[in-house]
Amino acid sequence: MERITARYYIETPYAVEKAAEVLAGEQSSGTFVTVPGETEELKSRFAARVEQIEVLETVSEPAIPGASSPDGRYRRALVDVSWSIENFGQNLPALVSTLQGNLYEIRQFTGLKLMDIHFPEHYAEHYHGPHFGIGGCRALTGAPAGRPLIGTIIKPSVGLAPEQTAGMVQTLAEAGIDFVKDDELMASTANSPFETRVEAVMAVINRHADRTGKKVMYAFNISDEMDAMHRKYDYVVQSGGTCAMISINSVGLSATRRICDLGQLAIHGHRNGWGMLNRHPLLGIEFPAYQKLWRLAGVDQLHVNGIDNKFWESDDSVVRSIASCLDPAPLGKPLLPVVSSGQWGGQAFETYRRTQTTDLLYMAGGGIMAHPGGAAAGVTALQQAWEAAVSGLTPEEAAHQYPEFGQSVEKFGKLPFKRI
Repeated sequence: MERITARYYIETPYAVEKAAEVLAGEQSSGTFVTVPGETEELKSRFAARVEQIEVLETVSEPAIPGASSPDGRYRRALVDVSWSIENFGQNLPALVSTLQGNLYEIRQFTGLKLMDIHFPEHYAEHYHGPHFGIGGCRALTGAPAGRPLIGTIIKPSVGLAPEQTAGMVQTLAEAGIDFVKDDELMASTANSPFETRVEAVMAVINRHADRTGKKVMYAFNISDEMDAMHRKYDYVVQSGGTCAMISINSVGLSATRRICDLGQLAIHGHRNGWGMLNRHPLLGIEFPAYQKLWRLAGVDQLHVNGIDNKFWESDDSVVRSIASCLDPAPLGKPLLPVVSSGQWGGQAFETYRRTQTTDLLYMAGGGIMAHPGGAAAGVTALQQAWEAAVSGLTPEEAAHQYPEFGQSVEKFGKLPFKRI
């Protein structure tokens, strides 16, 4: 049978080989003691296998406080473990329980992080994956190749009435924006019921599309209980929308996959809660593994933070995340990386230099909404920044050549740029 292989970064106070065997046993046929029925025949078919160990450094302090070591040393390694797909079949929750599950509670580990997952081609083919992806989202928005999709988030996050949100969308649409989304905190509030907001916003978007031929993609936040999510999804479809946003960590793999499988809307995967899964250097899951699970579930767009972002994540991590979304494996269907978190046009230059791609959804909230010339000028400034970055201009040259970008530099950048 074909096997799925996972790579872990581990830290253990014991011999690395012994700890790896515990990992494999605990997450397949074994437990802390030999039990009747655990025959050699059963183990040969269902037991996980340690495929490879790469021993790294040894340290004197554990990654997780409170641990103890017989010799005061903690050994780190990369460990590859494989499972037969017979163990879980085409069941994503069972797969995640196998790859992560109780591992984080085992006393043999003072640190453990799931780094990546390799899926056999035939296993991945059982999932449809993204229905739209990069090419589909470009087609839905009319955004041409050669530049990112430019997007923003409605701010203030919560509190605007539907007509205020619609008025903002009209301004942004007339400025040529490609994408707008609800904030993840905005679901259905007392002064902005979901259906009323959809009606108001889609009236603006549909009128603009009828007049210009360009339909702005608006990601309505449908995150909710399963039945309510399905109703909200249908309401967006009936209103002429093209996208729905799901807070994927909040609703889970099964609910996300159920919505993605409907296939009528592009699904914007918001990863709020990501920090609790990843921020510790030796605990949780790394983005290459994380995005593959959500790709199988079917999301089309996935957040990756951004260069010089407002959060804790390093630029190197962001660049790796973008590359993993654009890697066609599994399914041969790349995801659209969503660059956000304290972005404005100034980061376009370093983003392009380090990734050499424009297959991005580049979002700025305050970077558009707080532009000195207003939201429309904020959209223009981002378009100018990316045109300049791809053309090889420096930020200083672009600030002199493009008035709106120059204004954003005065507001956000305070030349000279610290990143250049």
